[in-house]
Amino acid sequence: MVRVVRSCVQSILKLVNSIIGMVGTAMILYAIWLIRVWQREIGDFFPFEGSDYAAPWFIYTFLGLGVTLCVITCSGHIAAETANGCCLYFYMAFTFLLLMLEAAVTTDVFLNNDWEEDFPVDPSGSFNKFKNFIRSNFEFCKWIGFSVVSVQGLCILLAMILKALGPHQYYESDDDIDPARVPLLKNAVHPPYVVGSPAYGSHSNA
Repeated sequence: MVRVVRSCVQSILKLVNSIIGMVGTAMILYAIWLIRVWQREIGDFFPFEGSDYAAPWFIYTFLGLGVTLCVITCSGHIAAETANGCCLYFYMAFTFLLLMLEAAVTTDVFLNNDWEEDFPVDPSGSFNKFKNFIRSNFEFCKWIGFSVVSVQGLCILLAMILKALGPHQYYESDDDIDPARVPLLKNAVHPPYVVGSPAYGSHSNA
């Protein structure tokens, strides 16, 4: 029974975790599109010292967040597949830190009236376009953000359940087998026993 529940939790965690990967992939694709627009208009994506244009921090940030989400997705898939405690702890820690970062940014936006001053000036103008798009489609963006946060929280919950279930066990606890004498291989073949007549040594005539 435990094995069936563990397999179901692993499958659900992989499915839910893939949603985070799709969000990260979408962010990477959007950042790549912004890079192409920047290179077409400016011609230099990595401004050198003394350049007239500052670094497009918004594009860097969007690309970094997308890569981070993809890395978290890969680690979550590995943790769900192996059900290893160390991998699950790292996955939960990374997801929790991402949630705290999102909560800090959201709190700053809603509670601070001058939140725009906390961000540097974006020379590419992508930050202003993104901000105007969110304002014009606030309800849609709000539900998308709520869905992403809910998925991350569900991933943490599933990882905790999988950690409580523990890794795969090859032997059930109802078996009357001493754990110390259980073979290392699951399908270990025991050597056949040969029963024959006892051999007697030669007797000396002395």
